[in-house]
Amino acid sequence: MKDNIFDVQEYAKVARQAAAEGAVLLKNDNNVLPLAPKSKVALFGRAQFNYYKSGTGSGGMVNTRYVVGISEALEGEGGYLIDQTVKKHYEEWLKDHPYVAGNGWAKEPWFQEEMPLTEELVERARQDNDTAIIIIGRTAGEDKDNVAEAGSYYLTEIEEDMLKKVCGVFERTIVLLNVGNIIDMSWVKKYNPASVIYLWQGGQEGGNGALDVLTGKVNPCGKLTDTIAKEISDYPSSANYGNPTRNLYVEDIYVGYRYFETFAKDRVLYPFGYGLSYTTFSIQSRAIYHDDLKVAVDVAVTNTGNMAGKEVVQVYCEAPQGKLGKPKRVLAGFAKSKLLSPGESQDLRIEIPLGTLSSYDDSGVTGYKSAWVLEEGSYGFYVGGNVREASLAGSITIESLKLIEQLQEALAPVTEFERMRPGKDGQLSFEKVPLRTIDPKKTREKNLPPAKEYTGDLGYKLADVESGKVSMDTFLSQLSDEDLCCIIRGEGMSSPKVTPGTAGAFGGVTESLKSFGLPVACCADGPSGIRMDCGSLAFALPIGTCLACTWNMELVEELFRYEGLELRRNKIDNLLGPGMNIHRHPLNGRNFEYFSEDPLLTGKMAVAQLQGMHKYGVTGTIKHFACNNQESNRYDVEAVVSERALREIYLKGFEIAVKEGGAYSIMTSYNPVNGLWTSSNYDLVTTILRKQWGYKGIVMTDWFAKGNDEGEEASPQNVAAMVRAQNDLYMVVLDAKKNSGNDNLAEALEKGTTSRGEFLRSAANICNYLLTTLAWRRQQGIFSQLDEQLTKSLEEDDGIIQNMIPLDVDKCATLSGDLINTQKGESTHLQVTIQEAGYYRLEITCKAMEDISELAQIPLSIFLNQNFVKTITLTGSDKIWRTEIIDFEEPVLQNTYFIKLYFGLGGMEIKDLKIVKIK
Repeated sequence: MKDNIFDVQEYAKVARQAAAEGAVLLKNDNNVLPLAPKSKVALFGRAQFNYYKSGTGSGGMVNTRYVVGISEALEGEGGYLIDQTVKKHYEEWLKDHPYVAGNGWAKEPWFQEEMPLTEELVERARQDNDTAIIIIGRTAGEDKDNVAEAGSYYLTEIEEDMLKKVCGVFERTIVLLNVGNIIDMSWVKKYNPASVIYLWQGGQEGGNGALDVLTGKVNPCGKLTDTIAKEISDYPSSANYGNPTRNLYVEDIYVGYRYFETFAKDRVLYPFGYGLSYTTFSIQSRAIYHDDLKVAVDVAVTNTGNMAGKEVVQVYCEAPQGKLGKPKRVLAGFAKSKLLSPGESQDLRIEIPLGTLSSYDDSGVTGYKSAWVLEEGSYGFYVGGNVREASLAGSITIESLKLIEQLQEALAPVTEFERMRPGKDGQLSFEKVPLRTIDPKKTREKNLPPAKEYTGDLGYKLADVESGKVSMDTFLSQLSDEDLCCIIRGEGMSSPKVTPGTAGAFGGVTESLKSFGLPVACCADGPSGIRMDCGSLAFALPIGTCLACTWNMELVEELFRYEGLELRRNKIDNLLGPGMNIHRHPLNGRNFEYFSEDPLLTGKMAVAQLQGMHKYGVTGTIKHFACNNQESNRYDVEAVVSERALREIYLKGFEIAVKEGGAYSIMTSYNPVNGLWTSSNYDLVTTILRKQWGYKGIVMTDWFAKGNDEGEEASPQNVAAMVRAQNDLYMVVLDAKKNSGNDNLAEALEKGTTSRGEFLRSAANICNYLLTTLAWRRQQGIFSQLDEQLTKSLEEDDGIIQNMIPLDVDKCATLSGDLINTQKGESTHLQVTIQEAGYYRLEITCKAMEDISELAQIPLSIFLNQNFVKTITLTGSDKIWRTEIIDFEEPVLQNTYFIKLYFGLGGMEIKDLKIVKIK
């Protein structure tokens, strides 16, 4: 990779490779794939016209220059002979059945209506073509879970009829799944297509990645990161998923394959780690070594087929049941081979830290409560291409109980419930969950940080801290109570103080804070690429699940080097991603942002992304900390989880990202965990994260999050509780100085319910973070050659202004809202002619549509002569007409000027727009 310039073509090549390597081949009877060149193909499924590059919500709102769908790639670069008669049938039908985008936030449907097929059309297509390809599409996302209904998790009747008719006459039928989540797969046995591939949502290069797999340019080497069960009710979390107020994590540590391999092997269709190739491999274990720190497994992988390919070698551990009870298999390590030619071998060594094999004792049954332990006995290591086929390679013996790490109880549940565990003879049993014995409020009170008294302005700047002239404590003692309140408040969305259209600004957000030398840092969504609601273009990446299915850390790291360059190019310090929550259940709408049901794989993928971005001086915010496993009622649904399940499953990926990936920015989730909202959860944010893991970075809330004190209702105004927990940044408010969010910070500081020391602690975390940013370097006048090249490479807005609406202004002119297209991604362009030069104002009367979610974010960005002016962001709660006033700061001197209105998301109603001369 070139270090000196942002090469979008090279970026696209890496993204294309990632999309291809993330594809998982589930079935390939009679070697129907790869497709022969110039094959005659009949394409079925309306998804061929509506490729999903990502899921919905903040994780998918990337404005791209192009998106290559599967059909475009097949017919274009692929050179396949696509049946035009079938295509024309679809095109005619689509005229009366257009794409339905939905009206605003979380309103996009899970699927698009499918065209019914006639037997005559299918039969004629069979006579004229070698192969049929069926494309099925699904989406879901933020604030919109999947549902166990036809059109979401299940196929619709029309889709099933399509499969029945096409598979009934075509011997060579290939089904391609353009989805963000796993879906019901019982139809495979029912209709028996020759080949099935999960292509996921591959970003803007997704169609090209799919083409490479179909042609064999890339031999399929993706592996499932989730178990696909026979029925959705087979997932152990199903009985406790979807409740609007409280979800009991009864399955405990037995999530995904940990459950199925232990208790229900017969309920699996496709096991964790499964994925076919166009070639075959032999995986042979050579030796196992171990010492007091690690286990090393030596493996030789050989391509025994006739086509070059890559293989993923997976190592699973079977620990002794001991007193705690264990899953039959736990992923302990993995490695992906290089591209192996037929007959070629590669020796791999997979090293496994001994602590990876340990279990967390939350009851004290081993004699060490709240500790990581290795129980005595034999630890078997299984090596292979998936969890089900992995064979025993050897074992090590732990002669006596080994204490790995003694910790303090934290984040234990307060609600009684029972959890799963193996009983006698390995049968499914249940036991009571240990409850909390240490009050986090008392823990906080015992550990209040000291505070220097307020000194007033001594003339020190943040640069004096960096140079070593003064300590951070001395520097911060200059900040007034008002300054300390303001530094906690991040501003957004689309703050004019940072890159237009981005999610938030924090640091020097007031004139007073700026006077102390604090820069303003910029953060932007999200896991699948940069979201800029002003309409600026960015690169749309394959979704998190697709990237994880590559099992290729080197490739993911390379991809995120380019993402890091793109962030730096756009003067964005912090990407709000990767998303790291566990795929507890297939219906979670945000699973597309996340990686896997396995915490080790999740953590390793986050490490790869962070290391890639860190190369170019930017970072990612790992999120959502923790247990954001359901979008329905996500603000309030409580996760009730044992301390053991938290440590081994739901927090483990974050721990890996902190300790191995050097994470230094974390976002808490919306939901409460064990009685306390995560943003104000001292045990989570201070005891575990900072004290036990040694984390030194910042913690921010999710946007407009709630906080609470135990036993009280949560509120977005209770930011003081968040500061007490050491959640440093409340994201976001419109104006930090004016306290536009009406928070309780000043009151808490005055009354002493939150100490000045706690405010100073968060201020120190924020300032230490700011010193690492490119915003700091720019403020100090430090510009590298790379920065100069990236700045030059920024392209102007590529929108060609068409269909101008003329508007003549004397003193005032009004445009009806009916003439303004407010749908997602649309722009309205005004050609304004004025009678006299002067200062003008834009007045927009608007509100959120009635059926929009209260949590929706509805941005409208305004440009004057292609220069960004402001972004107005409504929320779904803004259902009363309001008039937004935008004063143009500079006088308008020319006769004609242009205004562009860009809608980053639908859901806004506009009554009218006025342009008024004010002087």
